Amino acid sequence: MEQVKCPRGKNQPERCYEFDWLRVLAVLLLLYFHTAAIFYNGELGEFYIKNDQLSHGMSCFILFVHQWHMQIFFLLSGAGSWFALSFRSANEYVQERFQRLFIPFLFGTGVLVPPMVYYRLLSNPSYQDSYVQFYPQFFNGIRPHGNFEWGHLWFVIYLFVFSLLALPLFLNLKGAGSHLLAKLLANIEKPGAILLLALPLAAIEASLRPRWPGFQNLYDDWANFCLYLLYFIYGYLIPSNARFGQAIDKHLTIALVLAVSSMLALFGCWETGILPERGYSLGYILYQLLRGFDSWFWIVAVVGLGRRYLNFSSNLLQYASAAAYPFYLLHQTVLVTFGFYVVHWNAGVMEKFWIISTTSLIATIALYELFIRRNNIMRFLFGLKPIDSKQEPIAPVPASRD
Repeated sequence: MEQVKCPRGKNQPERCYEFDWLRVLAVLLLLYFHTAAIFYNGELGEFYIKNDQLSHGMSCFILFVHQWHMQIFFLLSGAGSWFALSFRSANEYVQERFQRLFIPFLFGTGVLVPPMVYYRLLSNPSYQDSYVQFYPQFFNGIRPHGNFEWGHLWFVIYLFVFSLLALPLFLNLKGAGSHLLAKLLANIEKPGAILLLALPLAAIEASLRPRWPGFQNLYDDWANFCLYLLYFIYGYLIPSNARFGQAIDKHLTIALVLAVSSMLALFGCWETGILPERGYSLGYILYQLLRGFDSWFWIVAVVGLGRRYLNFSSNLLQYASAAAYPFYLLHQTVLVTFGFYVVHWNAGVMEKFWIISTTSLIATIALYELFIRRNNIMRFLFGLKPIDSKQEPIAPVPASRD
């Protein structure tokens, strides 16, 4: 989808290449995150397949990335919406969201998710059905009481809903509500102001997470729903005025220090086992407050580092930007397929990790190259713009997934 252009001031490039790089790197990181989930031992939920030998190191990696990873996705998607609305009408925006999000969601839920559920069932030796026998069973009940789910495509349907829900606010900020944005801009560069945007996020974690720990079913997932919606709105605001980026630049060092410090505190809680049980106790609420602050500190630090070191374009970025969305849609199905067989090998955790991640990376790129990149029907199903059959689809195709 659209690359993000940012106001930076005089003699500064308009396009936010750092957002494009961050999006590409976040998608790539997701492949290694989901590979590590095969060896994870913790409370965030079980993956579709599991290795007999689990890994404490992989679990730590999962916990670290989980703190900020999906947040950056929604933030970047909000930034993409700002750019989209800078040249599209509201009706065009809604139509584009439907084509780029809802259609791939329907296709992916019916084609890409069932194989993962099948391999989960097949991990139980007592399950002997073929895939053809299984497929009708996929629609029997909603997980956890049945087989139907949307897997990693939860992000796509949440983003589609957020795009529609936030549209009136976005339009209002360009019109009658512009004075509210002006008030925020007047204070955003003050010392610590950009960091204080963590307060609403931490409040959501503390008030809602004890009741809704996180099961992305859209209708009963209020902690994630409110948290990610706010990140989506923050993402829309950041490229809307150069002051946001300048505030992030000024607070990069302190944000990084706070992010590392709060993450160490969280690891201390996890490693010592001092966390109270989930519920509305003082200890658990304080823990969730810390998580809310920590996530925003990491987002400010990551965006700040991106602005400092990733504001450039290249042929690699152009190619990866075009491939990022279909890569996201495909990667987990490919990974689970390879992982199902590799976990049964007589090999160590690290050997299996690199075999699964590397083969999945190569296979996913190959699928994109062979079946999606030059095929307009597949491009439509994967949310990409059609290409002219006479043209080579290497031109700077938009990176944003929203």
